[in-house]
Amino acid sequence: MSKRELLDAITAEVIICPKCPLCKSRKNAVPGDGSPNARIMFIGEAPGYHENIEGKPFVGDAGKFLDALLTEVPLSRKKVFITNIVKCRPPRNRMPRPLEIRACTPYLDRQISAIQPKFIVSLGSISASHISSRAGVPFDSITKVHGKFREASVLGLNVTLFPTFHPAAALHNPKYKQHIVNDFKRLKQKLQKERMIKRQSS
Repeated sequence: MSKRELLDAITAEVIICPKCPLCKSRKNAVPGDGSPNARIMFIGEAPGYHENIEGKPFVGDAGKFLDALLTEVPLSRKKVFITNIVKCRPPRNRMPRPLEIRACTPYLDRQISAIQPKFIVSLGSISASHISSRAGVPFDSITKVHGKFREASVLGLNVTLFPTFHPAAALHNPKYKQHIVNDFKRLKQKLQKERMIKRQSS
């Protein structure tokens, strides 16, 4: 199967998934969106209100902020892959529960294995903690690890992990907003150095 076929198969399972109670309250599951050949995966925590309505990741205010951050790199949504740890919206946008994370982990693992990204950018503390655990690397807090590149092995793949704050948190706290803007500047510099994006002429 091609990467696209693998991702489509995962999507087909996610949209009818009955593995945790979130299936009863969702309008739409949110499997993820982007290129099957993406070299960079962005992984958030869980869908919100607008994502639940549209069935796509990061389409609300946090998504608009993420789009602005991507534009500054520059990266296109069509060239990256964006998803969440949990594929259905928790009621009232509460934090995902361990049961929900466990239910969704196989889907995310299969997405990572299918895409085989070079970089995984985790958005938010829950995402950063989860990805760190899958990589077997220590995680203290998002405030201590954000903006730092870490080489790791995830599901047998050599990847560069890059945790940062969730765009939604940044929208509500100017301090976090400046942190995430600075983190994306570091990401831009790293991708330029790795020749994954072109240096822009001044």
